[in-house]
Amino acid sequence: MLEGWFLWFILFWVVFLMTMLGIGGFFMFRKFLKRLPKEDGKSDLDWQDYYLDQTRHLWKQEEKNLLEDLVEPVPELFRDIARSKIAGKIGELAIEEHTSSITQDLVIRGYILATPKRDHKFLVKRLKEKQIDYSQYKALF
Repeated sequence: MLEGWFLWFILFWVVFLMTMLGIGGFFMFRKFLKRLPKEDGKSDLDWQDYYLDQTRHLWKQEEKNLLEDLVEPVPELFRDIARSKIAGKIGELAIEEHTSSITQDLVIRGYILATPKRDHKFLVKRLKEKQIDYSQYKALF
């Protein structure tokens, strides 16, 4: 018969495991939904990879460094995913606008469009640190 502290330990452990499985399942399900093909036969992640591959040669070192600086506040665990998502959006903008290279303007606009509104305060802070005028992007915020 379970009694005393061991009963409470078992109950805590069951609740803890169920919570962790629920959180992990939520994030795995979100990733699964992004991999599902849309009407055009490609998923969101397929399009992101396409834009990255098509615009890889357009990136200069200065813009790569700017992107690295902008994603620095993102926790290291999620930084690669954030960098890929933002770079994919920048590539999409570059292809739509038929540009010959990735510019600082494209990097900032792509960052704004690819990230949720709650992350824009980090972008504004970083742009102020780098003394980059962001007044022309206020409509996108």
